[in-house]
Amino acid sequence: MSEQETRQLRENLLKGLDITFDKLVEQKKRKNEPLAFSNKGNVVQVDASKLENK
Repeated sequence: MSEQETRQLRENLLKGLDITFDKLVEQKKRKNEPLAFSNKGNVVQVDASKLENK
C-alpha cells in the first residue's frame, strides 16, 4: 500500500469515527442518557445534552 493510499485510508477511518460519534451523541440526547468516558482510568459520565453539536 502506498503512502498516499495509507493516508487516504486513515482520513476515511477518522471521518467514519467522527460520524459515528456524532450519531451516538444524538442518540444519547434523544434518550436522555449520559455518555461514559475513561479519564486516566476512571469512568466519567457526561450528560449528552450538555455537549455541543458540530
